[in-house]
Amino acid sequence: MRRREFIAVLGGAAVVWPLAARAQQPAMPVIGFLNATWPDAYRLHAFHQGLKDAGFIEGENVVIEYRWAESQIDRLPALAAELIRRKVAVIAAGGGLASATAAGAETKTIPIIFLVAQDPVKLGLVTSLAQPGGNLTGINIFAAEVAAKRLELLRELLPKAVRVAVLVDPANATTTESTLRGLEAAVPTMGLQIQLLNASTIPEIDAAFTTLANERPDGLFVGISPFLLSRRVQLAQLAARHAIPAIYQDREHAEVGGLMSYGTNIGEAYRQVGNYCGRILKGAKPADLPVVQSSKFELVINRSTARMLGLIIPPTLLSIADEVIE
Repeated sequence: MRRREFIAVLGGAAVVWPLAARAQQPAMPVIGFLNATWPDAYRLHAFHQGLKDAGFIEGENVVIEYRWAESQIDRLPALAAELIRRKVAVIAAGGGLASATAAGAETKTIPIIFLVAQDPVKLGLVTSLAQPGGNLTGINIFAAEVAAKRLELLRELLPKAVRVAVLVDPANATTTESTLRGLEAAVPTMGLQIQLLNASTIPEIDAAFTTLANERPDGLFVGISPFLLSRRVQLAQLAARHAIPAIYQDREHAEVGGLMSYGTNIGEAYRQVGNYCGRILKGAKPADLPVVQSSKFELVINRSTARMLGLIIPPTLLSIADEVIE
């Protein structure tokens, strides 16, 4: 073989060898991220941190397929089915029970890490907290269970309150029912009267605040749902416009002008979801991973909103607040 031909052959081989080496590299595992709400930087950052704690970084050694229902719960089954067809290794089902239910209906084999607001045993997602027993495990954030505590904090801010309006999303039925049971048990001991208002659409939120403006309750308790969270700016603006002191579940409400929030540290909850996904990728089985019950709660007070409403935050509340927004 002439020298020029030999060099040409080597040149061709130099192109082929790296391609062959890349072809032999294992494909990165894929996580399906299914969520009932909208893209949220705060929750995603926490989720990625949990993955990183377990040794996984998106784009380096794991791929993440995101599916957001944008508060349209009826889209979740189709989005879950898309992830199944993508052959994901694990599904992170956030944003409440609807995501976990949709994913669970599509597969009995792919691991699912849920984040729900009620006891997952009572919901039928797992057989026990310590030994889930199937392809689902995850995080219980106790959102509904601490409803009475939220009402207590609102009462501490408004000691002379008699009537409190409760705004809930009936479309988020399971969580709403659990929340109302908690409030009904607490109301008699606080001497409060409760007025229930429903809102599952933007016009219904406007209608609810028209009612509030006409009837002037002393305070407002906002329930939990992906929809109400997605409308947090609208809720904060309407509460300010009508000068109604309100308390919410998620800190994002207080961050956009809501007066006060109390509930599970949702960032920590999503970090735990990410960590569990990483552990699944390392070989753990969901049946062997106990359900994590959130123990970290946070009170966030927006003092700027309080001043606008003419309210003085009691020192007792300020002393226990995890964050005060000025």
